[in-house]
Amino acid sequence: MEFDSIIVRYGEIYLKGKNRGYFEKALKTNIIKVLDKFGARIEFTAGRYIVNNFKASDRLALQDRLTKIPGIYSISPAYSVDATPENILEVALEIMRHKRGTFRVTTKRADKTFPIASMDFSKELGGRILSENQNLTVDLHNPNTNLEVDIRVNHRAYIFTDELLGVGGMPVGTAGNGLLLLSGGIDSPVAGYMMAKRGLKLTALHFESFPYTSPQAREKAICLAGILSKYNGKTELYICNIAKIQEQIHEHCHPDYMITLVRRFMLRIAEKLAEEKNIGSIVSGESLAQVASQTLESMTTIGEAMKSGKPFFKPLIGFDKIETIKIAEKIGSYDISIRPYDDCCTVFLPDSPIIKPKLQKVIEQENRLDVDGLVNECFGSIDHITIEE
Repeated sequence: MEFDSIIVRYGEIYLKGKNRGYFEKALKTNIIKVLDKFGARIEFTAGRYIVNNFKASDRLALQDRLTKIPGIYSISPAYSVDATPENILEVALEIMRHKRGTFRVTTKRADKTFPIASMDFSKELGGRILSENQNLTVDLHNPNTNLEVDIRVNHRAYIFTDELLGVGGMPVGTAGNGLLLLSGGIDSPVAGYMMAKRGLKLTALHFESFPYTSPQAREKAICLAGILSKYNGKTELYICNIAKIQEQIHEHCHPDYMITLVRRFMLRIAEKLAEEKNIGSIVSGESLAQVASQTLESMTTIGEAMKSGKPFFKPLIGFDKIETIKIAEKIGSYDISIRPYDDCCTVFLPDSPIIKPKLQKVIEQENRLDVDGLVNECFGSIDHITIEE
């Protein structure tokens, strides 16, 4: 037998009360974008999405893609039949024919017209399975195999044994949009993932310093945006060369302020792009006290450069590096992030970066520069790449 259906479940959406329909529709739209690539179809029935009409050879790839869609709590590859006791029994016996160890049967009966109550039907199925397979025993608490029968209001029954966890969270796009400051490091892709699963649709902005950084550093950022697109959907990536800004800071300002000044320029450029593209927030991968630019004083002074009042999300602010790395490994970005290609943050790096900058001192350094002119010059040369999921 081949699986002919995939049951898709959501979790947090159940809590949305009268607004639930809006989130269900958004999740369905996001699922359809994935299904179109596989020629599959989707049906909604009483709190479940049922995916069908896919090729058997595509099932594993389709399952992988579904588990990366924010809003999906879990999925189960299943066999479907018309919901009669005889049909369900036939499939259940076939599934359990060669199983060994312990098992239980769990029946969920959304369709109350089905003639047998859930617990009674589970007992009946369990008894028939035991009579057919002497290598099985019942364990209702911690079985090796949990055979589930989900009888839906569309008068179809879905029989399965496995449940694969998804991303969870909320559908992308239901919480607005954000501009992710995407470096080549470990943290920022994880920050993007964390916000995508909260429903934020992301655009990415990467800063490079060519010719001080290599083309491979740019390609690394593109690959990270590709990882992000698996969770975010189609992703717009903007790449801004800030080498001119760094050269001017290096020439005219105290070297210890390089990091602080560069990051203030980054926020100005990000804010300008967000205004132009009607993006409602900024997202970064900062973690408190992780590096010199992420002390309380540094983040306060750097953040002061933003003037629009847009929310500035830092989802990793309380994470340590080990926690971040675990998520990076899970989402598939870690091996790309550790590729040995320097990004713009390593250009003209001072020996002793200031870790508690005073705003007035920083402004005194900035007054040595044509701030608006540099922002506009670098902004005008931004490249744009569309990353398909």
